[in-house]
Amino acid sequence: MLTKKGKYGLKALSALSELAPGQLAFVGEVASANRIPKKFLDAILAELRNAGFVQSRKGKTGGYCLARPADEIKIGHVVRVLDGPLAPIPCASKTRYQPCTDCDEATCQIRHLMLDVRNAIADVLDNTSLSQMRAMGGADAIELGAMIA
Repeated sequence: MLTKKGKYGLKALSALSELAPGQLAFVGEVASANRIPKKFLDAILAELRNAGFVQSRKGKTGGYCLARPADEIKIGHVVRVLDGPLAPIPCASKTRYQPCTDCDEATCQIRHLMLDVRNAIADVLDNTSLSQMRAMGGADAIELGAMIA
């Protein structure tokens, strides 16, 4: 399940993807345009900066922007950074596998089903870029450019 942290991180990245090259956005602008608590967004953007998704500049003319083009940022990578593994249960995870103590993994129907779930989720998220996700937005998509202009 996508947490609020993951959802807010994706919303912030989507907003930053609207910026013209070289343009920066203040955290407060991104937060208010997307209805995200500013303090929470500060922490999320710090994680995204540490993972190489965004760049920041301090000071009066500072702010945030994407560190690389939106079509090079895969949603699966972002979700893993912010929310952890995609698998619904630990024994189905590829990145943080933990064996179950209450079943035989080779014959466990639940594990096999959850592996299929994990693989389906990974297939969609790992093959969807930030620019593709942004293009999915409907009429309710909030544009940061209008807030900055």
